[in-house]
Amino acid sequence: MMHVEERNTTPLSLGEEKNMVIQLLLINITVFVLLFFTEVIYRMEGNPLARYYDDVLSHLTLSASFSTVLHNPWSLITSMFVHNSFWMIVSNMIWLACFGTMLQNHAGRQHILPLYLLSGIVGAVFYLLGMQFIPSFRELQSFASTTGASACIMALAVGATIVAPGYRLLPNLPIPFWIITLIFLLVNIGTHVVNSHDLTMVPALIGGGLTGLLYMQQWKKGNDLGAGFNRTLHKITHLFHPKTHLHVVK
Repeated sequence: MMHVEERNTTPLSLGEEKNMVIQLLLINITVFVLLFFTEVIYRMEGNPLARYYDDVLSHLTLSASFSTVLHNPWSLITSMFVHNSFWMIVSNMIWLACFGTMLQNHAGRQHILPLYLLSGIVGAVFYLLGMQFIPSFRELQSFASTTGASACIMALAVGATIVAPGYRLLPNLPIPFWIITLIFLLVNIGTHVVNSHDLTMVPALIGGGLTGLLYMQQWKKGNDLGAGFNRTLHKITHLFHPKTHLHVVK
């Protein structure tokens, strides 16, 4: 008598059978810690803060100038993982955990990373366009830049609201989820206004929000806009993984 025994090694792949929100939190926090210690090293060596910005941060943040972005195209991606203050990353990570977990629980982890990256890029494009065409922003173009995951979180917030608008974050509090999204928007804008009298990030938030709206509306219609990205990522992360072996046992 023969039977087939399936043996499979556990693959190491980004996002499979794991919590994608936790992974994004870890990536953002790791980048913040690395940049923090890099700044400390620059200061210990007697360098002015401006040199740290010129040597490191200016290549990772998203400049308001198209010409600078063309020289640093990767900043469209890196800027959404860079936070330049402790309170900024603490606030954003709390919101990311809140909205990301809610969306992940209701729609699945496979939508978190595609939506995060797509909304970050769209938010960056909206930021650049806003800096070119909004008169009060245009004069800041030569030295302005933006960082942080706010546009990505806005997409997750709007996406979560689309999926379950009446969801209660806390069962004992009769507050629908869209109210939490509105609070995030007001807090985010208010923080920028109070800390730096800056509204240039509003176009990025709009871009992120519209991305979340479109993405999850299409998902509800049965169209997965992130399917192609997930297939490509799966192939890349499984490129060197051993295939399943079938052993015939007599």
